[in-house]
Amino acid sequence: MSFLSTPGAVAAKTASRDVKAQLTSGNRDLRGRAFMIALLLALLTSVAILGVLLWDVLSSGGSVLVDRFGDFLTGSLRSQPDEVGILQGLRGTFFIGVFTVVIAFPMGIAAAVYLEEYAPTNSRLARFIDVNIRNLAGVPSVVYGILGLTIFVKALGSITGPDSGGRSVLSAGLTLAILVLPIVIITSAESLRAVPNGLREAGFGVGATRWEVTRDHVLPYAAPGILTGTVLALARALGEAAPLILVGATTGYLTGGDSFALDTVRERFTAMPIVITTWAGRPGEDWQTVTAAAIVVLLAVVLLANTAAILLRNRFEKKRA
Repeated sequence: MSFLSTPGAVAAKTASRDVKAQLTSGNRDLRGRAFMIALLLALLTSVAILGVLLWDVLSSGGSVLVDRFGDFLTGSLRSQPDEVGILQGLRGTFFIGVFTVVIAFPMGIAAAVYLEEYAPTNSRLARFIDVNIRNLAGVPSVVYGILGLTIFVKALGSITGPDSGGRSVLSAGLTLAILVLPIVIITSAESLRAVPNGLREAGFGVGATRWEVTRDHVLPYAAPGILTGTVLALARALGEAAPLILVGATTGYLTGGDSFALDTVRERFTAMPIVITTWAGRPGEDWQTVTAAAIVVLLAVVLLANTAAILLRNRFEKKRA
């Protein structure tokens, strides 16, 4: 059985071959393959380094987690490595995460929605705000720590911590919420920008208002990307140490600070990055072991947050499909 090709089909195939030959100079794309291999090697090297670091931490701190897991999680800061616990650090990290989620996420997503959906396309004000947000995302975290020390500790100390001179977990949470706010805005704006314009035009075509289109079509479509960006921002907030030191996180022993009640957010505090940094500087193999165990716990907390975001992202992607 034979097939006849029309002159148009033959011409199309010939044109396609000519274009490919012009783009590749008639040769195999050796540079592209070399670039792909270099990228793959970089990826494998990065994964290998992370795997070695993770194995080293698990092998060092695994004995502490196995032998005294409950006491280690519920114990307080002490002078002996075999009696020390991380409950006070977990408390501070928990409240910092709560403030980041409650303050930075809604404000960041709302700002991104305004810039992408409501601001005029050629607005100088919108462009000015966008440029400054991107610049703020690259500011070192210690600068935000100085900002938190000036505003939340000194200027607003009577509100953030009247009994602790403003050096409270409330000041720390507000500082880190501001720190990750530019990241949330940028990632959310990029996710909104990736929504097809046809989706918006379809909504407007059936008489929906801009808010209805944004609420019912744009945000659900962009939700997976927004969740990915917010989790990255949360992971950074939970791992920052420099701003916490500036706003008054306790690096020594802490009396109290083991309650998760909301009325304790204006008291003195510490957090997991501070605990890890302090213990890592103490001599002795026992302190290095409990430091590794604390790192494993912090990694577990971040992974739990990532898992929750991945589940939500998959849920939105199924609805979008």
